[in-house]
Amino acid sequence: MSTPLRRRALRASALALVLAFAGPVALTGCGQISDVIGAFPGQGGNQAAVVPTPAPSASADKPFDSQFTYDGSVSLSTEVADGLEVRLDVWAVNPKRTMEWTPTNEKQLGFAVNVVDHRVDEKAVLAQKRRVYVSSLSVTSQTAQTSGQVSSPFQFSADPRTLVPSDTLRSDRGLLLNSFQGGLLVPTTSIRQLPGDTYGITLEFALNVAVEGSANTETSFGQQTVYQYLPIAIFADSDQGSASSGSTTAPSSGRAPGWGQSDSQG
Repeated sequence: MSTPLRRRALRASALALVLAFAGPVALTGCGQISDVIGAFPGQGGNQAAVVPTPAPSASADKPFDSQFTYDGSVSLSTEVADGLEVRLDVWAVNPKRTMEWTPTNEKQLGFAVNVVDHRVDEKAVLAQKRRVYVSSLSVTSQTAQTSGQVSSPFQFSADPRTLVPSDTLRSDRGLLLNSFQGGLLVPTTSIRQLPGDTYGITLEFALNVAVEGSANTETSFGQQTVYQYLPIAIFADSDQGSASSGSTTAPSSGRAPGWGQSDSQG
């Protein structure tokens, strides 16, 4: 993983030591969007904490290890307070064909953001729950390429309140995640053209959230930014191999060895 992502993860871990609050309950998703592509405005400097998951690391036998590619889906959880998780579920639209995710093929995925509060029964009324709002969402990307070059070909940014029906619960703090209507769902978006020598791409999700410290207490909210990293393996196009310029050193034609997937026609 590249130096900028590592730096951000280390900085986030240090800031996370300041964190001390509690939060909300479970949900599902609702809302509809195909693609929202664009630059994400910079994070404000007044966030109380930044809570990341570790950036993915490479190894000699698996140059781009990816549970998402193995399984077709992944659930990433970040603890933002004692017993409180922000959960990000990401899935391939066609989970059995992730080995066909090549630089030129369209790569479709969906994701949902939920909250789980292990201190409160999920059937409790909202007044008993510590609320969590999400006010902004962005996804940026960074490629792993056999040439050693790095690019950011995929960007996604949105105010979550614009991605869901108008009758969902929201406020100036953002979209309420732990309501009976569910949280945030982006059913499909696409990663399109990548550099031809790409053998992996890491997506970085950034969520600005407001977490309620005590249930039904308007004055107890605090701001946080949550980061999650998702490594995805990219396989060589069938006509790539010898067609790429120079000597290509992508392992197993761009595929991490040891993957339990057999070759198939696209």
